[in-house]
Amino acid sequence: MPKPATPKMRNPLVRLRPRTAFLGITALAAAATLTGCAQLDTTSPSTVRKDAVNAKAAQQGKFGTVDCRKAKCIALTFDAGPSENTPRLLKILKDKKVPATFFTLGKNHIVKYPELVKQMDAEGHEVASHTWSHKILTKIDPKEARAELERPNKAIEKLIGKKPTLMRPPQGRTNATVNKISRDLGLAEILWTVTAKDYTTNDSALIEKRVLEQSSRDGIILLHDIYKGTVPAVPGIIDELKKRGYVFVTVPQLLAPGKAEAGKVYR
Repeated sequence: MPKPATPKMRNPLVRLRPRTAFLGITALAAAATLTGCAQLDTTSPSTVRKDAVNAKAAQQGKFGTVDCRKAKCIALTFDAGPSENTPRLLKILKDKKVPATFFTLGKNHIVKYPELVKQMDAEGHEVASHTWSHKILTKIDPKEARAELERPNKAIEKLIGKKPTLMRPPQGRTNATVNKISRDLGLAEILWTVTAKDYTTNDSALIEKRVLEQSSRDGIILLHDIYKGTVPAVPGIIDELKKRGYVFVTVPQLLAPGKAEAGKVYR
């Protein structure tokens, strides 16, 4: 597996603003590491739904307005926000009646835009965690990794009255230690099946094309609302996938009547 880029490596992105450069560099390996570096099992949404039905679980997930056992569901997810682009995104989602899952960052994001986090929750979106400062959890010691996951949990709970139950590890990189910490904190790890690599381009048409080419039933689409080209691509993505018969749901709705279990990895 290629060695992931880090802020210490020479890269053209260092000419960008510090926050954008950091996120861009750490994202470069993401598309090639959908399941991270660890040899860990991942669970698909269809498996979660099937297991829940077979087990006749007493505590099942909420269906919301759609049963994904029957409908052709897909989940839009956004990493690393909120940002100055998020209000426009939330308006698009509201106008098109599409729920999404937001994997929010703590430092410079939740802290800077608390009202947007509240708005996400109030408008029916799932608010999840993308760690506090986007450190690669597999590259830091367990104590620091725990802090990276605990801090956004507390910040989100303070804003919306409930802790997140989902998290997305930066670059999708996870291992047994991250699994254990996640389990201890009540977090399931959510990866993705579709990536537009929107951290490499501001071409909205290209971002839309990449998403549409990769999308399939039970897909989990990875986008970032921090990049300029991403939000303008969202209306076209939604409209075309709706034409193809897809129904947009949050990640928990995608798994229902099953539920994501803390410490497990899903994609």
